[in-house]
Amino acid sequence: MRARWSAIFVALALIAAACGGGDADEAADDLITEAGVTRETADNVRGSVADASAPIEVPDQTDSGAPGFNEIGLDVELLDIPVAEELMALTPEFFTAQTGIYVNYRIVEQQEIREIATICVGVCTTPHVSIMGSVEAAQFGANGWLENLAPLASADSGYDIDDIIPSIRAANSNDDGLYAVPFYAESSLIMFNQQIMDEVGINFPSEPTWEEIAEIARSVHTDEVAGICLRGLPGWDQLGETLTTVVNTFGGTWWEANPDGTPAEARINQRQPNSGFRAATEFYVDLVRDAGPDDSANFSFPQCLEQFQNGEVAIWYDSTIAGTILEADDSPIAGNVGYALAPTNITGISGGWLRSWGLAIPAGQDVYVDEAWEFISWATSAETVRLIGENAADGWAAELPATRLSTFEIPEYIAAHEPYADITLESISNADPNNPGTTPRPGLPGVQYVGIPEFQ
Repeated sequence: MRARWSAIFVALALIAAACGGGDADEAADDLITEAGVTRETADNVRGSVADASAPIEVPDQTDSGAPGFNEIGLDVELLDIPVAEELMALTPEFFTAQTGIYVNYRIVEQQEIREIATICVGVCTTPHVSIMGSVEAAQFGANGWLENLAPLASADSGYDIDDIIPSIRAANSNDDGLYAVPFYAESSLIMFNQQIMDEVGINFPSEPTWEEIAEIARSVHTDEVAGICLRGLPGWDQLGETLTTVVNTFGGTWWEANPDGTPAEARINQRQPNSGFRAATEFYVDLVRDAGPDDSANFSFPQCLEQFQNGEVAIWYDSTIAGTILEADDSPIAGNVGYALAPTNITGISGGWLRSWGLAIPAGQDVYVDEAWEFISWATSAETVRLIGENAADGWAAELPATRLSTFEIPEYIAAHEPYADITLESISNADPNNPGTTPRPGLPGVQYVGIPEFQ
């Protein structure tokens, strides 16, 4: 609740600052102080790309160097992830100065996005460009709440839409409509401590089944080192995200589908022993109890990461983005991590999830749709991926958008992400949002979620 009030106070402060200087700036500072947030946080909301220790330097829009500057300001929401910071830092020089379009950024947390998207539809003032998860993109597009970006992309001769990894395009599409262009994507994979496996003589499979993973985890589990870390913290994007991929590979689903695609019978009822959902859940719980860390019910990505890095866990199943952290120069386990595809069971396809965050244009805007697309086209282009790699503080080792096939052909990217680059692309490509298991499911595309509004 405090975070929500803080956002309101910051917004008021920024409005006050935008309407005048001097006293308005002092009033803005007072409101920001009352909100209990730092000036750095307020700067991020306004879209500062300057050094946090320096005063905010808003570019002079009349002296941007762009021919025929049109004084347009786009309001853009981005997710609070490292690649967003890099994109904001590049915007003044490589977008605004080239197009004459000034970008007013607002950084939002993941938990805000669904609240904004579902509560504010038709009520709140929307930005010109929204950050949108694949959970919502296809559904909101089908509801008419988002612009169909496919015609805009097709008409943009400089934009290579076919370079976007097909599975990610599918996750953000409905019929022929594309409703968010991916800005970030991930799947899931198995990571294992190579030294532990070598010590016990285990040749880890590259395409394991869940039974193989369970057998290995139990065999290496000791009082000092847990066999495996799996998310246990309640919540869909915590335990639920991981568990649902296991459910898929066991032939289960949350709901069966009627012939018309609407939800039919729920398949999580424990009185249905052959549903796949029960079998997967029992398998998951038993594995965590037998070979997981103590207090696994409170574990999610950060806790598993810490214990795996410190050698307290032998196997970890989680997001493909973990590789960037595990192989960083300051990681105690760098160079000692093996990677394998997400496990399967009765399915013959990858058991990994598919998550993306994309840029979308809320429907119903009377102005700036073309300019909004111009920003999206630039921000999600292959050229901007290369710009980020060349200019990021961590260089090519930065967490770059894994959304385009061409990214995985850049020699500098491959060299910086070599241990896990190929398996990341394979994991994302193999995830099938239209057919993630053996059971037809209702609604729109989705791997570790069901594409119906009720799923939230």
